Parts: sequence; structure tokens; C-alpha cells
Amino acid sequence: MKTSSSCHIDQVLECLPFSACRIDMNCRLQYSNPIFVAEVGKLMEELTGCPLEDIVAPKAFETVRTHIHNAFNGTDSYFSILRQHNDFGNRTLEISAHPYKAPAGAVVGALLFFADVTNKVQLAATQKELADYLAALDSHAIVAVTNINGVIVYANDKFCEISQYSREDLYGNTHRIVKSDHHSKEFYRNLWKTISSGQVWQGELCNRAKDGSLYWVHSTIVPFIGADGAPFKYIAIRADITALKNIEQQAQHLALYDPLTNLPNRRLVQDRMNQAMLASGQYRHHCALISIDLDNFKKINDTNGHGQGDLLLCKAALRLSQNVRVNDTVARMGGDEFLVILPDLSANLADATRCANEVALKLKSVLNQPYRLDQVEDDIKGGVISTPSIGVVLFQGDSVSREELLQQADIAMYCAKANGRNQIVFFDSSQQEQVNRRFQIETELRGAIARQELQLYYQPIVDEHRQTVGMEALLRWLHPTRGIVPPNSFIPIAEQTGLIVPIGYWVFETACAQLAEWQKNPNTAHWSLGVNVSARQFNDADFLETTISLLKHSGVPAERLCIELTETVLLNSIDNDIMEKIYLLKEQGVLFALDDFGTGYSSLNYLKNLPLDRLKIDQSFVQTVLDNPKTQIIVEAIFSMARSLKLEVVAEGVETQLQFEYLRSSGCPAFQGYLFGRPEPINCSA
Repeated sequence: MKTSSSCHIDQVLECLPFSACRIDMNCRLQYSNPIFVAEVGKLMEELTGCPLEDIVAPKAFETVRTHIHNAFNGTDSYFSILRQHNDFGNRTLEISAHPYKAPAGAVVGALLFFADVTNKVQLAATQKELADYLAALDSHAIVAVTNINGVIVYANDKFCEISQYSREDLYGNTHRIVKSDHHSKEFYRNLWKTISSGQVWQGELCNRAKDGSLYWVHSTIVPFIGADGAPFKYIAIRADITALKNIEQQAQHLALYDPLTNLPNRRLVQDRMNQAMLASGQYRHHCALISIDLDNFKKINDTNGHGQGDLLLCKAALRLSQNVRVNDTVARMGGDEFLVILPDLSANLADATRCANEVALKLKSVLNQPYRLDQVEDDIKGGVISTPSIGVVLFQGDSVSREELLQQADIAMYCAKANGRNQIVFFDSSQQEQVNRRFQIETELRGAIARQELQLYYQPIVDEHRQTVGMEALLRWLHPTRGIVPPNSFIPIAEQTGLIVPIGYWVFETACAQLAEWQKNPNTAHWSLGVNVSARQFNDADFLETTISLLKHSGVPAERLCIELTETVLLNSIDNDIMEKIYLLKEQGVLFALDDFGTGYSSLNYLKNLPLDRLKIDQSFVQTVLDNPKTQIIVEAIFSMARSLKLEVVAEGVETQLQFEYLRSSGCPAFQGYLFGRPEPINCSA
């Protein structure tokens, strides 16, 4: 009498594309699939209950018996025999014998699979096919059989293991017992529509185990087709792909989120912005973008190390995330730049602007708090400060593209930086016009050197007898259509874009060539030449080597070249690397001057730490020296201090004879200003 379990396994054997049978512990056939019946040449009824030795040749049966007994003992067995075929002569059969167990686990027989491997070319393919079908039946496959209504009537060990349900739990239930609600009703409707029409369904399913955990399977559901052409049962063969799905989800997360802060990245921002633009266009409410850049982050990162810089970024990200609404998006766009998307502010523009400003003020406040980089928790009593520069742009619908909105938010943020940092600036069209002008200047400036549009002008430096003792080289841009472009219109752009580096080297080369010409004339051979150097140029990796090379190539004594440093440059960029370059150039004989002395906060500190030769008093002191007693005291103190430190002093911006006479009588040895000559090209200065 057949059991429910044997019926299900016989149905599986019936579907196999190779010869197979099931025997009991007495080696009698209990079931033969159609291919086995056809190959033996007898009727199904004749084979049922027939001893296996009546089918196999006597000489081969001893081999068969030995391996079958291995299966009876619970061990898979693989062997081959030679069988006489009436039509095709001797054929080599590859046989695999496997224990057949009752649901309780006891071995009650064996499953035999036969493959004709006479043809060696066919051997490899047949073995592969055998292995594939066997893999669907072993512990690596999750197998279940359901009736026409989807009720589970068979489940193998692997199904029980992964679902954590026993057979008693599963039998009589449908697959709803493992439903995770991950898939839609439409998904399941399509699945049932496919298999109920007799077609095979394949796909990925997310199921829920008994303990609530989710697991993923790749499922193939094959209908059993009855004589009437309609399905009457279904077999589902599944593979566990949970690990692959986890990797896939991790990869997707990495593609959409910043790995350091776990905030959405630029790619996810595009999707969130599209959603905000679509919704605001539909419901006619305003949204806002807030672009945030941390001031002086590079200096903090370089000083404290990348580890503490990363910690600062994580803390900033947390502060931002904790101070916005649930439906707002805080993203890291890269480096120290963050973006906040504020959807659904208000249909009224004024109210939306007020809301966006309130959020920006709140974020500015929390980002102004100190960061403790030596511990995870912040402490308001100490830590470094990295203030934010914040740009805000409002939008409604998609009248402005996503890329333009991001650009406008950045423009406003950069305006906040230009306004002194730690500011909030809302975008307006005039800022765009400034950017367009800036881009035009940048584009034209890139070719200015090649077109020979740059020129050095020279302003004399005189002694107390008004005799020229040196010059300062000042850069001018002779634009073909706009005439002379003021330095303050293009030098900051050159600094920001890095163009100042090649321009600076051109200035050095030209200045050294001019010094070489002055060396040929006894009247000018003693002149020194002051050249301004930017922080960007000092930080260039080739600065030291290139400067020394230009001096040697020109043949000019190094002590004729004076590099002028502004306090602003030193304040923003001085570090050990720059200090080392200054000292190495000093060893070569190059002079150093501190320009605009008195305008910064660390003037006296620089006198202590830098190997200076010259102080250039800022013209703001010179302009008020005749009218302000306090200025007079400061100027005279500078002269006295410089003499003690053996530093030369140059008073800048001298425009009147009275200023000259007062400064000279106070002990100033050198002067520069319009009183002695305006900056001019070399043909006028030499």
C-alpha cells in the first residue's frame, strides 16, 4: 500500500527525463517511471512487485546487490554495469542508488537512477544532468508540493530548516504561513495566473520564517498536468538566495548612501529632488534647498588628521539630521559639503521663505557649537569650531531644472563664504550674473598668458633721499577689449581656480629676467624687486624647486629677490610645510617681507617665527599718521621695534610731501607710494 510520502516521490520520479525506479527492502520494484518501463520492455503492472534480479543480468546483479545494500544502510552509492540490449548490443549503465526514507526517518527502500553512458561524448553531459536533478532532491534544494488549491502536501527537510516550521505546521497550510507582505497582491495574482494556466513560474520570493526573520528564495514552480490538460498539483523547487540579496541590498545602500556619515549621497539626492519638485508642482507649495559648507574644514583636517576630520563630519551630519523634520532630507554631497531638502513648506512664498530661514538659522546655531575631536561625545566647554556657510534657494515645481537649483544653492553658499563666512545667504538672480561674469573672466584668463596679455608694472621704493633702491612688481591684465583689468577683479578668481599657480610662475620668470637686465646697469644693479606670492602658489608641490631653478637660470643674486607675504595669506595657510619652504629659500639668500603690516591679528607672532628682512607698513597707518596721535605712537613704535630686530621698514601709500617728511623724521628709511611714482611698465620705470 502506498503512503502519502511515496506518492509524492513517485510523482517526482515520473517527471524525470531519465530512467528511475523505487524498490523496497526486498529489492522488489515498487514504482518504475515511464522511461524505465520503456527501456525494460514490460508493462507497468508486470514490473510492480517484480524482483530486481529478474530485470538485471545475473552476472551484474551481484554488483547491483552490493551497492543497493549500501543504500539500505543509508549511504549513497554510484556504480556502473554492462547490460545486454536486444537492439543495441552491450550498453554501459551508470547507476546511482540512494536511501529512500519514510517521513519518520527510517530507510524503507532505495531510489535507483540509470543513465546510459556508452557514448563517451554523452557521458559528461549526462553526468551533469544527473547531478543537476539530484541537486534538486538533496539537502541544498527547498522542495514543496501543493495541491491544486495551494495546500502544502509535501515539504522536504530543507524547507522545514529554512522556514523553521515542522511538517506538522506546514501540512494542511498554504504558503501564506511564510508570507512576508514584501510582495504586492498583484505579484501573487500574476504568479497564480501563470501556474494555473499550466506554465512554469520562476522568480524571487521574500518569505518570513517562524521566528519573524526574512529569507529570500529563487523559486521554480512546475505544474503537474493531468489527463485533461489541467494542473492538479504543483511542485516548487527553491534555492536560498538570502546571502546574495543581502549583498545586493548592501551594494544598493552603498550606491545611494555616504559610507562615512550614512547620509543620502548625491545620487539619492537626485531622486529626492525629483519627488519634491513633482509634489510641489502638483500641490503648488514651495520647497527649499539649503547648501552647507563647513568653514576652515580643510585646515582642521590637515592639522588634526583625517581620522578626526571624519569624526567632525559625522558629528556635523548627526546635528543636521537631528534638527530637521522627518520628511526632510539631509545629504552629504562630498567633502565638507552638505545639502538639506525642505519639501512642502508653504503655498505662500513669504511664509516659505520665513520657514526656510528659521531652519537655516537653527542649523547654523547647532553647527556653531564646538566639536570635541578627542572623544565621541561633544562638550560645549571645549573643542574646535567649524562654522557653516549656508546658501538657500526656494523653488516650486520644475520650472527650474534640478541641476540649476543645485547650482543656485551653491552660488548662494559661496556668496555666504565671500561675505565673511558663517553667514546665511538666499539666492537671487544678481548672484547668477556675478557667477556668469566670473566664469567669463576665468575663461579669458586661462589664455591670457599665451596671448601675452599679462604684464608686470613696477612701482619704485625710495630711500630718505628719494633715490630708488628697489621696485615692487605688480601684475596687470591688458585685456584686448576692456583695457586694463584691475587686479582685484581677476586675482581672487585666479586664486580660487588655481590659475594663480601658472600665472605666479610667469611672474617669477619675468621678474628674474628683469632683475638680470638691471644687473647689467651699474645704476640699477643694487635694486631689489618685491614679488607677491599667494598661498595657493606656496602650497604647490613644485614651488620651491621652480623658484630656485628660475633664480639660477637667470643668474640673479638671490638677495635681489624679495618675496612679499601678506598677513592674510599667512593667517589662512601657514603650516610646517610652508615654514620649511620659507627657511630653505632664506638659506638660498632670498629676502622676505611682511606686507600690509599691522592689518592682521598675528603681526607680532610672525615677527617672532618668520625669518623676515623687511616690514611694509600698511598704507592705512600712513594715511592717518598726520592727524591721529595714536597712529603716530604706533608707527614710531614699529620703527623702534624694527631697528631692534634689524628689520628694514618700508612705508606704503605715501602720497604727500608732508607724510614723507614726517615719516622720514620719525626714522623711516624707505618709502613707496604715488608721491614717488605710480606703477608703470618697464619702459617707463627703468
